[in-house]
This record gives sequence, C-alpha cells and structure tokens, in this order.
Amino acid sequence: MVSIRDVAALAGVSNKTVSRVVNREPNVKPAMIKRVSAAIDQLGYIPNQAARLVRTNRSRIVGVVTDVVSTTPKSVELIHGIQDAIGKTEYSLLIANTGNDPATEAKIWRTYREQRIDGVLYVTMYHREVDFDPSTHGIATVLVNCFTDPARSVPATVPDDYQGQYDATCHAIACGHERIGYVTLNPLILAARLRGQGYRDAMEAHGLPIQSEWIVPGVAGPLDNDRLCAFDAAKRILSLSAAERPTLLLAGNDEIAMQCLFAAHALGLKVPADIAIIGFDDFRIISDQVVPRLTTVALPYYDIGARAAERLLAMISGAPVEYGIETVACPIVPGGTT
Repeated sequence: MVSIRDVAALAGVSNKTVSRVVNREPNVKPAMIKRVSAAIDQLGYIPNQAARLVRTNRSRIVGVVTDVVSTTPKSVELIHGIQDAIGKTEYSLLIANTGNDPATEAKIWRTYREQRIDGVLYVTMYHREVDFDPSTHGIATVLVNCFTDPARSVPATVPDDYQGQYDATCHAIACGHERIGYVTLNPLILAARLRGQGYRDAMEAHGLPIQSEWIVPGVAGPLDNDRLCAFDAAKRILSLSAAERPTLLLAGNDEIAMQCLFAAHALGLKVPADIAIIGFDDFRIISDQVVPRLTTVALPYYDIGARAAERLLAMISGAPVEYGIETVACPIVPGGTT
C-alpha cells in the first residue's frame, strides 16, 4: 500500500508538506501543490480519511437523506443538481434513501452523526411542510423541496408553484383564451393548492370568470394510494358543446396533461385547434414525446438541488446564510399544444 512517505520521497518533500497539501491547508505555494499532487496521482495514493477525521473532526462529506427521490425518475434531477454542485468542491456525497420508513431514517441520521458528516440535505418527493427539528440531529441541514416551521430557522429551497401556475394562466390568456379549465393534482398536495391559487389569482387579475364545473381533480385518493382519474375528468369537460366547454385546459402535471390529450383524441377534438392544453413539470419522457410537443411549466428540480447544496456549503464554511424559505422560479416551456 502506498504511504505518505512514498509520496514525500517521490516529490522530494517532507511528510508534513504532503500532509498540508492533502488537507488543503493554507499558505502552501501553488508550485508545491502541483508537485505533490503529481506524485499522488502517479502513485495512486489514497489519504487516510479516518486519521484526518481524528485530527480535524471534519469528514468533508455531505449527506443526503431522501424519501424516494433518488429512485423516482420524475424527481431524480434534484439529486443531479446536488451532485453537480458538490462535485465542484472538495466534498464527497453520501446518499441514503429512507423509503418513508421512520426507523430507517433514524438509523441514517445516527450513522451520519457517528461519521461526523459535515452537513445534510434533507430532500422530499413532494413540496410539503415537514416536522423537522434541527436540535434533534445537530448537523447543519438545508431542506430541499420541503420546509418547516420558520421559528426553527432551517433554510429551505422549494419550487415557486404559485408563480408557475400564475404565469401559465397568463400565457394561456396571452394566447387568446378566456375560457380556461383546470384538471388538478391531488388536492391533498400543497403544490395543488399553491398552483390552484395561482390560477385563480391570474384569472381575477384579468377580470375573467372561473367556471367551477371546469375545475376537477385529475388524481384522487390518499397520497400513499392515490389513483389517476384525469382521462374521465377531462372527457366529461370536453364532452360539453363547443359553446359550453373551455378552450384551454391547465393540467396539474404532465401526466395529467397526457390524459387530457388522450381524452381530446377520444372525442375527435384537435389540439390545439379545438382544445389547447398546458401541463406542469416538463417531465421530458412525456412533454418531449407527445405530438404536438406539450406546452408546460418546468419544475426546476436541478436548480433547486444545486441551489440548496450551495446554501449548505455556505453554512458549513461559516458564511452568512438566509434561513428563510427560498423559492425557485418555474418557467414556461412553450410547445405546440397552445
């Protein structure tokens, strides 16, 4: 096994100098860093992280605690954003999936404390409020796609669901639509409520009436066992006469939007000539594949993950950090369905 002495001998420096380079101590000349680094690369030397942990009480590891995000295609961009932000630094990333099991989550936190993890990104599948008490864990933490009681002073980074749907409604109006229906997410989800409020406020801001019979859930049932009912819901709305139905449907997400497209096709309606549709999420497996390409609102998971990681790194370094809820804008992605 290659030792620090081997690196020092090849580089022609002392063991202490190699140690200072490995530990990224200040006031080491760039030329010396380059010389020692070349020797490390040539020999394939791997520093003893356990020994460094004893000396510094720092692991240079950032942990991620997720429910099912790391195994869910729709949300894995959160992890990609985190990985890319951490990858630009000296830190390594450790990801643990709880599967929504409290016992598993408690075990993960215990392991992270034992390993002196420098900071944690706590990531949830749904944008929601969580009961998170930082004093329980004792590790610098940023909440991702979730938030907790502001009095607990835990920074959080979340999508601006309200703004996304407000802008989508304004986009529909700018395209000439005044009769706008809405096939929503499961009403039990916070995003459904925020997006619904964005829709209502945009309609009110433009002086347009809202037809209650044009607002229907596309998903129903408890969160752990809900079911998609968007096809039937959209078909009921679109079965109305041309004078009675909306000219555009907003969809709670792209999966619901696809069901609206199917419903329109089943009724012989053309998109966007007879009915226009706007989705939400920009889930590319759907939005890029349907014909015409879906107009949608991007859920900026990658940016949320990257921004949350940057905030955590600032906390770890001791830099000033805003401890409130930071929202990331959800932009319109124009397509052929409007």
